[in-house]
Amino acid sequence: NITPKIGVLATGMIADCHSAVQRMRYEAADFEFKYGYAIPPAVLAKRMADLAQVNTQSASMRPLACVLLIVGVDEEKGPTVLKVDPAGHYLPFKGTASGAKEQEATNFLEKRVERIESYTFDETVRTAIVCLGSVLGSDFRGNEIEVACVQGKEGRFRCLTEEEIEDHLNAIADDADA
Repeated sequence: NITPKIGVLATGMIADCHSAVQRMRYEAADFEFKYGYAIPPAVLAKRMADLAQVNTQSASMRPLACVLLIVGVDEEKGPTVLKVDPAGHYLPFKGTASGAKEQEATNFLEKRVERIESYTFDETVRTAIVCLGSVLGSDFRGNEIEVACVQGKEGRFRCLTEEEIEDHLNAIADDADA
């Protein structure tokens, strides 16, 4: 968690990811102190992208070797997903992936992009789990994966419990059997 309404998935070198998350927490707290309201996810993504881009301007600083997937609730736009790369680019997405098999997962999600906005919360979570399973070519148990989410315009960022993940895995197995 960065704030109660914003969470992040950081992939890359562990020390750089830790540093980026700490900086995000600092930026979010500083914004709220200065302006009196919580930082919107897009503003946080832009700030982190600007900081990442500055590191590419001189030879004395090494860019952080991490990709940030920022998931949060914007008070005006609702739930948002933004991706920040080490070069300083940031873009909004309906669904995206990051990590070793990013391209395969992105292809999986692109096939479903037209329907994603009409998905219910459960369908969205199950699509993410099925995507992960198909890309990695394995089945999971509830304690082997972590799932985090933001629900609705007033939602909060939270991680699902093992029991909730297990329920989704059972529903996926039931759908596959049908």
